[in-house]
Amino acid sequence: MHVMNYTEAVDYIESIPKFTKKNRPENTRELLCRIGRPERKMKVIHVAGTNGKGSVCAFLSSILTGAGYCTGLFTSPHLVEITERFAVDGVPVSREDFARAFTRVKRVTDEMIADGFAHPAYFELLFAVGLLIFEEKEVEYLILETGLGGRLDATNLVERPIACVITSISLDHMEYLGDTVAKIADEKAGIIKEGVPVVYDGRDPEAAAVIAAQAEKMHAKAYRYDASMCQILGKTDKSIDFLLDSGYDEKMKVTVPYLAPYQVVNSSLALMALRVIDPDRAISTAQAVAGIAGTRWPGRMETVMPGVVLDGAHNADGIKAFICTVQGVPGKISLLFSAVADKEYGKMIQEICESVDLSSVVVTQVGGSRIVPADELAEVFRKYTSVPVTACADVREAFETALAQRGDGMLFCAGSLYLVGELKALLGERG
Repeated sequence: MHVMNYTEAVDYIESIPKFTKKNRPENTRELLCRIGRPERKMKVIHVAGTNGKGSVCAFLSSILTGAGYCTGLFTSPHLVEITERFAVDGVPVSREDFARAFTRVKRVTDEMIADGFAHPAYFELLFAVGLLIFEEKEVEYLILETGLGGRLDATNLVERPIACVITSISLDHMEYLGDTVAKIADEKAGIIKEGVPVVYDGRDPEAAAVIAAQAEKMHAKAYRYDASMCQILGKTDKSIDFLLDSGYDEKMKVTVPYLAPYQVVNSSLALMALRVIDPDRAISTAQAVAGIAGTRWPGRMETVMPGVVLDGAHNADGIKAFICTVQGVPGKISLLFSAVADKEYGKMIQEICESVDLSSVVVTQVGGSRIVPADELAEVFRKYTSVPVTACADVREAFETALAQRGDGMLFCAGSLYLVGELKALLGERG
């Protein structure tokens, strides 16, 4: 059998439309059965939510890896390279591992199509590839981030996770998931399984009510995070110290290595989930806290150069959190911004301009078929701000321009994960 090389595998996967209607779960279940249901050999922690789910996954992975467990992490999207979606002990898998697993999945897919099944969608295929990689690496714990929603997501075919976590819920992907917080919460709460404990962000009463009701229906013990559980002790330009008193565990003094307040919530959810999956405290509080402090999660309020921060905020709630962080930063604020066509970028831009005292703005364009021309984004900014707005279609030129304009202030780059991905690639070249 021909083992596809990495480039062939990626070319094939990228040719599958990402935003087609997904297949029925039965189709994906058939794919998982044909590859041998590898996930049944692993302790799965399943994470859903609108914002913060990737961060919660990264915190849990860091804690479990640091405590000596072989830990798999399945997240999306990738910023630069597809292999970032599959990490073992915090390190993305090799291109060779990816190509080998993909070749096996492709063979099974061809057999399924010959038997009259539909071709797996982009995410479904990647999920199957990931499971084979994690099986080969003999992963003990698998932290699984849902792709979209929860109830109908390919990851929801895992029958019995050891815990579920639901992070903050807000309006995003409304064309797929519903147009109210309650409807979206219902989709996310679809990951709750019979008798499997669930940890959730209970700060939004509407979302919390839906999640609590579903947990009760599924006889799932529910652990609610509330803002009153955390007391901020101090901040630097790179981290926040806080005291977590969840009531479910002893008090913990935690340092989260980000300047974003929402990471206090996400790290707390991870710590609460840890105690659910480790009631006997095989992992000590000191190990748990060290795991949080050592977490690295690219593109989420990530300081990449002195005074330069990349943030993947790309929907209304993400932008709110972004604004909340930036408002706490002293000195001049410059912005490099881009967005793709299916996001409410007009509203995002208006909120940023009305809430942040900007000194300069550079806009660029990203996202392939979903591109919004830089000039168009610049026009929207000029409606809401009188500071200089520069449009550069080329991302490299836009970044150099933004760096030159920031002076002695801070430069934030936000609006799209595609933008973060392209900037990460550029920074990699700069060394």
